[in-house]
Amino acid sequence: MTEKRLTDALELFALSQPFTREQLDQKREALLHIWTPRRFANLTNNPKKYMQAYTKAEEMTRLVEASYTLLSALVVPDDDHRLS
Repeated sequence: MTEKRLTDALELFALSQPFTREQLDQKREALLHIWTPRRFANLTNNPKKYMQAYTKAEEMTRLVEASYTLLSALVVPDDDHRLS
């Protein structure tokens, strides 16, 4: 894991360390809602502009998922769920 990828992922999710699984999941859900490719279906009648927006949304969705996977490894465990 490179420092640049980690910094980019934290910036995309607008998080700073330490963060919880709940915070990470909330940010992921919000980002996926924003960047779901289906949102761009009715924004324009111009097929070229639609495909540009759709392609950008696909790229961002892949980036969100990759960043989520990266950041999942850094989640601070929740003390309430630890076994004694």
